Amino acid sequence: MSGKPSRAAPPGGAEAAPVDDRGVAARLFAILDAFTAPTVAASLTLSAIAERAGLPLSTTHRMVAEWVAWGGLARQEDGRYTLGMRLWEIGVQTPTARTLRTIALPYLEDLYESTREHVHLAILDGGDALYLEKLSGHHAVNVISRVGGRLPLHSTGVGLVLLAYAPNDVIQSYLNDPLQKFLPQTMTSSDEIRARLSGIRAHGVALMSEEMTAGSSSVAAPIRDRTGQVVAAVSIVTRTDPATGARLDPAQEQAVRVAAHGISRALGYRRSAT
Repeated sequence: MSGKPSRAAPPGGAEAAPVDDRGVAARLFAILDAFTAPTVAASLTLSAIAERAGLPLSTTHRMVAEWVAWGGLARQEDGRYTLGMRLWEIGVQTPTARTLRTIALPYLEDLYESTREHVHLAILDGGDALYLEKLSGHHAVNVISRVGGRLPLHSTGVGLVLLAYAPNDVIQSYLNDPLQKFLPQTMTSSDEIRARLSGIRAHGVALMSEEMTAGSSSVAAPIRDRTGQVVAAVSIVTRTDPATGARLDPAQEQAVRVAAHGISRALGYRRSAT
């Protein structure tokens, strides 16, 4: 089964409307997928959900009502819909997310206190950086990341770190696909990205500026488990100085390194053992 609407030719050869051969479960999950695109708004109208899910409006209305009744979606006063708390309650119970967030949180809080910038914790999930935690100050630069959200690997600090330490087949598969250019400085050349990944492995951090969000710069570092495998990445996102184009000062980069090292040690990583 393709999972997408297909076309059936009626008698006489005239083209018919698409026939959706997806099952009920696939249609229900398509509604949730409508909220997962990197640039999608936090709330959607019913018609926007229907369009993104590829469903008739009447079907969307019925299935959205089922999600709301279960708690997977929530209806706001203006009639728009957001993801519900029931999904969050289930998601944070996954062993990887729960354990990693619990162990990392004290170090993330220390990193936030020392920088007062956005602090991110992310893992590799499929071809995306999945954000497990985000701490933000009131005056930090605007960014589109959110807890439970996904962003591309090639245009985010945490994403570049996760890609740099991923298996070769994962890197190859990711770079074989067309890469979206979000801003003029977004790097999309596979050769340039490979060189960049090599530099990240050599220096232990990823540095980037204005490749996902205008006016922002980021530094990210890898988090390792007791076997030495990179299982997550931590970063801060700061405001780029418009006058000088300066990214981060050495103290901020060192703070990220210290946080990554602290979380790694808490996960059992010992440099001498690997």
